[in-house]
This record gives sequence, structure tokens and C-alpha cells, in this order.
Amino acid sequence: MSLSARTIVPSGRTRVWAPLEAELAAWAAAGRIARFWWRDDDATAPSAPFDRLLALAGDAPLALAVIPVAATDALADRLRTTDNVTVLQHGIAHINHAPASAKKAELGADRLAPALVTELVAGRRRLEALFGRRFRPILVPPWNRISGDLVALLPQAGFVGLSTAGRQAGSPCLRQVNSHLDPIDWHGTRRCRPAGDLIAETVRHLRSRRLDVSDEPIGLLTHHLLDDRATERFAADLAGIVRSHPAAAWVSVADLWPA
Repeated sequence: MSLSARTIVPSGRTRVWAPLEAELAAWAAAGRIARFWWRDDDATAPSAPFDRLLALAGDAPLALAVIPVAATDALADRLRTTDNVTVLQHGIAHINHAPASAKKAELGADRLAPALVTELVAGRRRLEALFGRRFRPILVPPWNRISGDLVALLPQAGFVGLSTAGRQAGSPCLRQVNSHLDPIDWHGTRRCRPAGDLIAETVRHLRSRRLDVSDEPIGLLTHHLLDDRATERFAADLAGIVRSHPAAAWVSVADLWPA
């Protein structure tokens, strides 16, 4: 059966997903695979929401951004029973150093870059000790903000990658792969945005990549400690579609940042 000859109709999902199915059919007709990756931020310890996250992801590769200062032995123990989770470094302590009039940032220009590098290296070493080979030295700045001066210093601090938000800006120093699809309405309800809006946004990202012949993966960003049931349902449905559709695939940290 050819890619274009197969249509995926997710069991138990409403027709609100039809636009995504149609866009994936266009990818199939072009003989291409739409790539997705999943990043979850703010991890520190096991919890009921964390267990739900792992259940939602199933066997899909999951990039877990862990806060070094707050990371626990219990989280390391919990992850020993999984084989699809890679740990990334989520800043230092997830503390805002920006003035009240500015957007929140821990790794912005409000502190000297060399001082931040020292703290980042200490955090990297702690995560290496806790998680061993499950950890990859890829930096996820809290609030997805980082100064350009600090980015330039990351390779010498032992980092091989960077992940923020939005279309890939690129870095001359190291590979950057960003998140693009965040279900939370941060500037309004702080709950899940309507599923129809999220699906339309996903389709826009896919269509732009298909027309531009871009290989940039679409990054799903979740926050398991903040996600509500609607967010979890959206993530579960998207995960199922990507997992089962012949023109879509989840990609891992190892795929995005090869050793």
C-alpha cells in the first residue's frame, strides 16, 4: 500500500483532527515524512502528573528538560524503568534575574555570561552524575530566553545543543532545535487553548515545511506539572496520530543531536 493510499482516522477522536489528517495526506502524496519531537519542561521529581506524561508518550521519544538545582535522586530512579526518555538541562535553578519591567529570564543579559557559564557547568555535572548516559548536554533556557553572549560560550562549557522556542534561528556555535507547539494559553487562561486552534497551528507549521521543503521537526512543548486534562488529551491524540500515520514520525534527541 502506498503512503497516499492510506488514510488514518484516529479511533475515539473527533473530526476536529481532519485538517491534520488532510495535511499528512499531502505529505504522503509527496513521499515525505513529517517529523515531530516532544519536549517537556520543568522536571525535578516523580509525581502523578509525571506518570501521566510517561503514559501519554508511550513509546514515543521524550526529551525531559530537568532543572539541575532541584533534580532529585527519586527522578533518576524513576527513569531507570524507561528507555525512551532523554534528559536535557533546563537552565540552572529556573530563577528569574530580569527586572520587573522585562520578560522573565534566567540566562539573559542581566547577569555576566562568564558567571552564568560557571553555574551552568556545575548544573551539567550534577545532571551527568544523576542520570548518566541518559543525559545529553543540550541546554533548554527557562522561559526559552538566552543572551547571545552566553550562546557563544556554550560549546566551551561542554554543551552540544540548544533548544528554545519558535522557528529555528540557528547558531554558528552549536545545533539548535526548538519547540513550536505549546498548548498552554500563557497570556490568558493559563489552561489549554482550544483543540481546533492547536490543530490549525500544527497544520500551518506542517504546510510551511512542506512548501519550503524544510526538514525542521515540529516541537511539541508540554509542562507536565501545569498541564490540564485538555492539554493531556491533545498531546495523547497528537501522539497517537504521529505514531500511527505512515507520513509522520516521532524523532528522538539522538536523531536531532547525533553523538
